[in-house]
Amino acid sequence: MLPLEGLTVIAIEQAVAAPFTSSRLADAGARVIKIERPEGDFARGYDDVAQGQSSYFIWLNRGKESLVLDLRSAEGKAELARLLEDADVLVQNLKRGALARLGFGPERLARDYPRLITCSITGYGEEGPMADRKAYDLLIQAESGLCSITGGPDGPARVGISIVDIATGASAHAAILEALIRRGITGRGGHISVSMFDVMADWLTVPLLMHEGGKPPRRIGMAHPSIAPYGVFLTRDGQAVLISVQSDREWRKLAEIFLDRPDLATDPRFANNVARVANRAETDAIVGEGFARRDMEDAVEASLKADLALAVVNDMAGLSAHPHLRRITVETPNGPVSIPAPAAIFDGEPRRYGPVPALSDGKSRT
Repeated sequence: MLPLEGLTVIAIEQAVAAPFTSSRLADAGARVIKIERPEGDFARGYDDVAQGQSSYFIWLNRGKESLVLDLRSAEGKAELARLLEDADVLVQNLKRGALARLGFGPERLARDYPRLITCSITGYGEEGPMADRKAYDLLIQAESGLCSITGGPDGPARVGISIVDIATGASAHAAILEALIRRGITGRGGHISVSMFDVMADWLTVPLLMHEGGKPPRRIGMAHPSIAPYGVFLTRDGQAVLISVQSDREWRKLAEIFLDRPDLATDPRFANNVARVANRAETDAIVGEGFARRDMEDAVEASLKADLALAVVNDMAGLSAHPHLRRITVETPNGPVSIPAPAAIFDGEPRRYGPVPALSDGKSRT
């Protein structure tokens, strides 16, 4: 039996953040009824690379039922009210206040469905000077300052995935599970509000404190602003390897075994991390010389012998063929699609993942 079997989730959702949340609830066994407009979740049209279907939609909507409802109509509202009578969780990422304007505000939900857990995902929260602004992933990356610490010296950059949406969806998922545990103890539901901006601000605590402490982080590409050496180095055959030295003990092993320079272990310019960061250019040059005299295979072997943390700088072709990549196959309206497996593995409990729904695989109601 899956952990959330027997629970029903109503998801009035689109795009990424809320669908991420409800997809994880579906993976755990909940029945997820995805309410869609007649034209469908607009993420269905983001691209066509997965058997002619959107990669985003395939990834985030497995195991759900699609139900088209016109929530502006009396019939649609009546049907939503009926669905909520048997629901345990309502997840929604409509514009702030939209659900209340449809007649399903927090007061009514708390009164009519006292065991219901509602989770509202917004860009900037339920109140505040920017609460009514539209918010999408990249907009929040920019507004929160995330882009300012991403990229290289030439300019800020977008994180290459929808990091704000994914982080928000994961935060909402965790909060819903907490609320379900509380309901199991008290019998009461409750309302959760998760703001995309708040999630990113929380995740940016370290660079924010660095700024407020007088050491604002700089954009330095694939290097670490407060640890050295921690970056990419090229081997003799032109391959890129990223290494990370997290402690002075690891630096000593790097110096002695990989660089064959035991004197660097006690050199005051490099003996501790603060000194290495202050002398980053010289530190990186010395390590770079060590990599430049080895080809890829030799560099990896020598790094592992020195017990260094390292990674090959891959691209999507490298991930696609990676020997460590676990996959699952999900059924879709256009045929099976292979995607990376969810990270959590439950010992002795192999998971099966439901199909991705066609638009309104349930009965359409207007």
